[in-house]
Amino acid sequence: MSTPWRATVLGSQVAELLRRPGRFAATGLSLLIAAFVVFGTVMAQQIITATVVEKFRGTPEAVSLVVTPGDGEDIGEDRLREILKTPGVAEAVGRLDGGSPLDGSAVERYLALSADPGTGALAEVRLVEGTYPSGPGRLAVDTRAAREYGLAPGSSLTLLQPESDGEGTRRVTVEVSGIVRSTVTDDTGPTGYAPGPRIGELLGVPGYSRIDIRTDTASGSVDPAERIRQAVPGAQVRSGDEVREEEAREAVAEAKDTLELVTVFLAVAVGAAVLVATSTFRIVFARRVSQLALLRAIGATPRRLAAALVAEGAVVGLLAGATGVLAAWGCGRLVPPVAGRFGYDLSVPSHLPLTEAALTVLGTGLLAVLAVLAPSLSASRVSPLQALRSAASGEGAAGGTGRTLLGLLCAAGAAFLARQQYGGLPQPGDTEYDRFAALTVVVLSGGLAFLALIALGPRLVRPVLAAVAVPLRRTGAAGRLAVAGVGGAPGRAASVSVVVALGVCLVGSTLTCLASLHAYERYRQAVEAPADFHLYPRDSETLDRSLAADLASHPELADVTAFRTAEVVEDSRSATLSDLDLGTVGSGVGLTARTGSLDHLEPGHVVVDADHAHRLGVRAGDRVTLTFEDRPVELTVAATLPGAGPYGGNFFVPAADLTRMGAGAAPTTVTANASQDDARGRIRAQRAITDTLTGPERGDGRVIAEDSTAQAGESDDLRTMATTVIMVLGLTVLVAVAGVATTASLTVVERKREFGLLRALGLSGAAVHRMVTVECALYGVLGGVLGLALGLPYSWLVVRVAETSAPFSVPAGELAAVFTALVLVTAAAGTVPALRASRTSPTVAVARAD
Repeated sequence: MSTPWRATVLGSQVAELLRRPGRFAATGLSLLIAAFVVFGTVMAQQIITATVVEKFRGTPEAVSLVVTPGDGEDIGEDRLREILKTPGVAEAVGRLDGGSPLDGSAVERYLALSADPGTGALAEVRLVEGTYPSGPGRLAVDTRAAREYGLAPGSSLTLLQPESDGEGTRRVTVEVSGIVRSTVTDDTGPTGYAPGPRIGELLGVPGYSRIDIRTDTASGSVDPAERIRQAVPGAQVRSGDEVREEEAREAVAEAKDTLELVTVFLAVAVGAAVLVATSTFRIVFARRVSQLALLRAIGATPRRLAAALVAEGAVVGLLAGATGVLAAWGCGRLVPPVAGRFGYDLSVPSHLPLTEAALTVLGTGLLAVLAVLAPSLSASRVSPLQALRSAASGEGAAGGTGRTLLGLLCAAGAAFLARQQYGGLPQPGDTEYDRFAALTVVVLSGGLAFLALIALGPRLVRPVLAAVAVPLRRTGAAGRLAVAGVGGAPGRAASVSVVVALGVCLVGSTLTCLASLHAYERYRQAVEAPADFHLYPRDSETLDRSLAADLASHPELADVTAFRTAEVVEDSRSATLSDLDLGTVGSGVGLTARTGSLDHLEPGHVVVDADHAHRLGVRAGDRVTLTFEDRPVELTVAATLPGAGPYGGNFFVPAADLTRMGAGAAPTTVTANASQDDARGRIRAQRAITDTLTGPERGDGRVIAEDSTAQAGESDDLRTMATTVIMVLGLTVLVAVAGVATTASLTVVERKREFGLLRALGLSGAAVHRMVTVECALYGVLGGVLGLALGLPYSWLVVRVAETSAPFSVPAGELAAVFTALVLVTAAAGTVPALRASRTSPTVAVARAD
């Protein structure tokens, strides 16, 4: 008896699929998008890992063996020749790194030196211009050195090398023979390259710190590793793959924060996928109550009905999961080349992560089963008569007491975790803080807050709608009907708006966090490299009093600033007091205040860096006492900095105050910028400084702009992180838009009778179209308001956890653009359903609901 009933239930499911394929397409699409989002995030993680490994790799793929000395002594040229004679060795090159200051400028310049063959499979550089050096007295430089030092083939450089006895320096003049580009990671700054023997001569080093070997694959079973160990006693011989794996592990460890952030977004993506799939299933099954009731009426048992529905969900889930995984994998392979066209250097993952793919497919199937389980059990347990009445009655109440209590409980849990995390935020100088654990707690708190939003959503729709929909009620019948349609079905509106809220929350939070981190990056550059040139005393404690004026007279220089520093004591500790005008640092861009303002520093006031402000427990408006030459000086805190002060300063006062304390009039530091912000401009500025510093008593200097360029790698890391996060958020926004489109399609199909009645009452097809479009736009408005209200507080908490010194920066313009764009996109998502609704015939719609 059970078999016929099973066949009847399954047959009804097949018949329903054939009669209304749109419903099944909606659920299948939601699951496909869920799988696409989850595996797309996995692919994003793979892309960022591959990019990091590629960026930090230091061993060419052609290297088969790596030999390093085991006894601390370098491997000499004679040992290298013995290695080359070893059977099975096709090529071997010696690696040697060092560096040298450059002569010819009063401003300190430095050139790193690295041994490289320049050609062949083991070369780490590729020639861009000129020729690679093949004899003594010649050197190739990388593009960075050529750009910063104004070098070209034929230029000359004078290297300052220590004498062999360690006393004094010798000048070695070399000719630049060519310009090269490094194919591996190069964080050493401007670099010169030449074959190993030439670099050894320049550095005065007789051997190599490493030998890279390419073996001959045609040698068959010959293994040269053991013979190399015999030729170089005590040497360590490792395979190239082993070395590259070690470099990859170190690279991943270096990018730990970035990868942890992607892991956090993976968890968020899974939550988004579950939300969309569950929401779509709930809407679909709520509309199928009448069919389920008829099955109950003809004798289907609740268990058979639930089993058939669960089987349906599992099949749809597995198929959609497999399709979503394949689609995400294909997009992941396309992202790096597309990103490359927009200036983002991303690497293609080397392989398909099969384990993650299988887990995603199985997880999608399980998600479908879990999503269908609750509505199927509810539908199977309801009596046939009650089910038919429910189907006819439409939307129920906004939410029961149990749901409200659950929402309040989740909100309380989120507030408790957020309060705990706020109380445990890291302080300046705290190096033991576990940021990943803290971010995990923040994500958990945000998850609970979002669950609270889901549970309380139906009760929040009408109050929020009443606030944002006032103008629509004055736009005519279509606007009023749209507001009434959304407010009349708060459960449905909440289901759609919550998905949009998730997208807005994530986009808004990420843009805010990135804006804050970018502001922090600008602050760091303003502190660590505030000017192109930094001139300091060479043989005395102060500089020539006329030096700043002399430098300012050169048109090649701009923003010439002189200031003084002095040592003070605060709370029995030594600190640096400076009269540097913080408004002149970085042309006033980048430096911000944690408390107070940096706009104008009045007499008797002081600006305090973050570390000392935290240690003293002061903020703007408080008083501090400093001791200068055994005399206490009481000052009012005008502002506190979010991090360190520029040029190592801890306290900053007006120049008149420092003079009254008894400091001398001569400056201790002079800074200047190149008037033309490019390599040629800095070279001309260096020459102007060299011409001005005619005597040792006038000071010495160094190029701070080089330090700023060295920070480009860190900025690139932030850029890569931003690219990865934006990719993940693009998937989440896709979820939101698809959720609106599928829900709008379902609701339009089920509301044909309503649209028919409106047409019969005289509402035009264009008005019906506007009404449905405005309803979908209202979903975007509701989601945008709820998402920003939830996202901005958590953005502040994430910024404080990620970098306590980062100023919180809200990109109002970008958030407004995102809000507007999402409202337009959600409105566009309802265009097709609105068109279907506008074409509804009044007579047909009144005659039949379907």
